[in-house]
Amino acid sequence: MGKKGKREKKGKGAEKTAAKMEKKVSRRAKKEEEDLEALIAEFQSLDAKKTQVIESSCPPPSPRLNGSLSAHPEKDELILFGGEYFNGQKTYLYNELYVYNIRKNSWSKVEIPNPPPRRCAHQAAVVPTAGGQLWVFGGEFASPNGEQFYHYKDLWVLHLATKTWEQIKASGGPSGRSGHRMVACKRQLIVFGGFHESARDYIYYNDVYAFNLDSFTWSKLVPSGIGPAPRSGCQMATTPEGSIIIYGGYSKQRIKKDVDKGTLHTDMFLLKTEGAGKEEDKWAWSRLNPSGVKPTPRSGFSVAIGPNNRSLLFGGVHDEEEEESIEGDFFNDIYFYDMGKNRWFPGQLKGPKSEKRKRRRGRQAEAEGDEDEDTENQHPQGPVEIVKEVVAEDGTVMTIKQVISGPAEEKERSESEEEEDGALSQQVEPCPRSNAMLAVKHGILYVYGGMFEVGDRQFTLSDLYSVDLHKMEEWKVLVEMDPKAQEWLEESESDEEEDDTEGAEGGEEEEESSEEESEDEGGEEQHPSVQPDEKHEDYLSRTEQYWIKLARSNMGPDAKEKKGSGT
Repeated sequence: MGKKGKREKKGKGAEKTAAKMEKKVSRRAKKEEEDLEALIAEFQSLDAKKTQVIESSCPPPSPRLNGSLSAHPEKDELILFGGEYFNGQKTYLYNELYVYNIRKNSWSKVEIPNPPPRRCAHQAAVVPTAGGQLWVFGGEFASPNGEQFYHYKDLWVLHLATKTWEQIKASGGPSGRSGHRMVACKRQLIVFGGFHESARDYIYYNDVYAFNLDSFTWSKLVPSGIGPAPRSGCQMATTPEGSIIIYGGYSKQRIKKDVDKGTLHTDMFLLKTEGAGKEEDKWAWSRLNPSGVKPTPRSGFSVAIGPNNRSLLFGGVHDEEEEESIEGDFFNDIYFYDMGKNRWFPGQLKGPKSEKRKRRRGRQAEAEGDEDEDTENQHPQGPVEIVKEVVAEDGTVMTIKQVISGPAEEKERSESEEEEDGALSQQVEPCPRSNAMLAVKHGILYVYGGMFEVGDRQFTLSDLYSVDLHKMEEWKVLVEMDPKAQEWLEESESDEEEDDTEGAEGGEEEEESSEEESEDEGGEEQHPSVQPDEKHEDYLSRTEQYWIKLARSNMGPDAKEKKGSGT
């Protein structure tokens, strides 16, 4: 029969197994999804009461992750849609639409009648048609206790010029899923991968679908060649030639009852079409073996397309999974992939020009040429440990230790030069995080929100940073993280008895009251006191185990499981 025949037989066997698993997941998920459909319908009836577009200026959006941030194709604006928030007890889902004005550094909330239902881990893609369109596909809705999931398979378009939402009903599209990826490629939307999860089962996908933006029809692509294994949360980018690149992602499999093993994928593939992007064109998978410095293994990273034919990824988390727990190392680094050269390289910040001039004065002339060296050609520098602190509303101090590569010049500097520059070397940067929202406009990368964990406590962010990808000099903070927005509620036995509808709606008022409760709790606890003449770092070192224990006691089990989905 030969090797080829054996491979084909093995492939068909895997397909049958996957089909059986999908049926099993589908059966168990049906009842679960019926319960959630009633809740979603209730929210939609509330949204249906909106009859006109209301646009109003507002403070920055509340903390969230797994939403979508998209650059307006014609205006200097970023569009934020959806997302989720978990406070230790309840999961909140959003379908709000926010617009960030880049020139004014201001936010506005746009209420549009009949929006898509609340969701997170969906995908959004912008096309320039008719003044701009924002296309949204899939995603998930979770019950307030975070134990039941509804996966959407609906397709929506926001007409940016008229500020109207429209649901596009077309058959033959992907099954319900979240954590998938979608890009606009020529006159098509291409959807790849993702996962579907019920209370007891899950399935990951590696199928590819195309939605034609002219005929408004779905078609399932059947590429030749060996493609990526099923996964979610990968990097998906289009090349100028109309090909598609897939990198990384996350999947898990059950190794024994109630024990799952996660896989961080680090492979890379090219999906290429022979033709002009028509539906009848044949597609083919091929494996890519890029050169350069590849990203370290991670999940939960965020992706965007930068200038100069480069895609990029930011942040993410590397989980050390044990049978009973997950410990994660979070990142805030940038990696670029040059699509023309098939080469990875880390993004190195050069530092602001004024700072460089001060550093150069009185130093040897041979350092002069280092400033203009292309970021791509710089070698990764020695690791630097950064220690940050976050004080939550309840008084809990969280210390975040992070190891990063230093700027190109830092390696050459002596200790006396470090002291000489003082505060100049303390540059602003976003803290390490996963599941942030990215967008690029005019060559500037914007990073909004996301989450990180300290011990067993989850912090959801609402800050906004930017960095010029052409200059790669420094991060700029546009909206700072508000420690008062950080709340974490202990799991209580009465949670299950609470009204689900009230909990899932978004609950700003409830968040405020719970902050007050956490303040009271903080006041009752006696934290370790600072000893006379004790240095801050000595205090942190002495009391580190106390804070870790406190953080772990302040968490419900759901947050870890949410992160593991690799959305």
